[in-house]
Amino acid sequence: MPDTDAMTTAAQQQPRASFDTWGPWALLAAGVVAAAISARAVGMDRLGTVASAVLVPAAVVLQLCWGRVRRKRPGPSRTGVCLYLLRWAISFVLTWANPFFAFYAVTGYYTAPRELPPRLVLPGLFLTAVTMSGSEIGGWPPHGPFLWLGFFLVLAVNMGMVSVFTRYTQQEQERARVQAETIDELERTNTALQQALDENAALHAQLLVQAREAGVADERRRLAAEIHDTLAQGLTGIIAQLQVVANAPDLTTARTHLERASDLARHSLGEARRSVHNLAPVALAADGLPEALKKTVAEWGERAGVRAGFTVTGTAEQLHDEVSATLLRIAQEALSNAARHARPARVGVTLSFMGDEVTLDIRDDGTGFDPAAVPQRTHSGGFGLDGMRARAERIAGSLTVESEPGHGTAVSARVPLVRDDR
Repeated sequence: MPDTDAMTTAAQQQPRASFDTWGPWALLAAGVVAAAISARAVGMDRLGTVASAVLVPAAVVLQLCWGRVRRKRPGPSRTGVCLYLLRWAISFVLTWANPFFAFYAVTGYYTAPRELPPRLVLPGLFLTAVTMSGSEIGGWPPHGPFLWLGFFLVLAVNMGMVSVFTRYTQQEQERARVQAETIDELERTNTALQQALDENAALHAQLLVQAREAGVADERRRLAAEIHDTLAQGLTGIIAQLQVVANAPDLTTARTHLERASDLARHSLGEARRSVHNLAPVALAADGLPEALKKTVAEWGERAGVRAGFTVTGTAEQLHDEVSATLLRIAQEALSNAARHARPARVGVTLSFMGDEVTLDIRDDGTGFDPAAVPQRTHSGGFGLDGMRARAERIAGSLTVESEPGHGTAVSARVPLVRDDR
């Protein structure tokens, strides 16, 4: 697409360029015609006639040379300065011969700014003003003090007008230059801004994709943890109860463990249905966290055959569902680990409300272990200790484990106390 500004500038320069080509010729012709008509009126002598006959052809030749120089070297040059001075000299002599040749002399006014270097523009305009002032008082040379005084007055007026218009032209040129630079700067700024907007849009799209992927990965971890904490543990408990049934010495014992297995199956089914809806534990559907933990600890102790106690310290408050679910799942996982690995005789669970924090402690007197010897999971979707720690960190909490072989284990989860706003 063509540059509109460049096209406009070119269109504006076309009339000026056209006048530069034919203007001097027209002014020279006007001067010749006016001089010929007025020759008798101004008292043009034989010498003036001869000078005109010689200098008019010289002016023609000079104009032809000028056209060639301008085509080869547009703008100010030493050759242009020489041609300007030569044309001034010709026009000065012609004006001396006949004042009406000032038509040709006026060419110097509009060619000086383009043909002369900036430092020579005013001197060149002054020479042209001298020629024009002489013609305006009736021709060269001025006769008598009165005409000389008139010459200097007219010259002063001409130079004053020339200075004003030259200054105005320079201001317009400077304004045009500044405007062009401003437009260029705005175009560069717009280009840079557009590039920044494009980069920002691309970055925003990339962040959306990453956030979506992170959300999907986090949801997968949550679902995996829920399945592990509910269905997997429930099925493990059912299998344990059925194994007891298989080795039961009498029907009463078998019936008791079958009832426990049936209760576990119903509980696991409820957990599965709840997980499908909102991943909240079934135990929290009707009760708050303290009651849910109390029931969970009691049922686990009965199933595992372990003395299990639950204690609440501080003023109990209604917690946000996510906080309650996190602490309950941590308690379930810690109890499950104790039953599988620690073989404890006693387990104590304490829920403490302490100002702006809630702490859950699960302690047992089992076999214990060396926490430093437990291998780290190679991914963030693990369960056990890693799963409990991930759950606590997900709600800006922390989890610590203290254990020693032969001296039991203590698991402590500390999370912010976020109240239920409902």
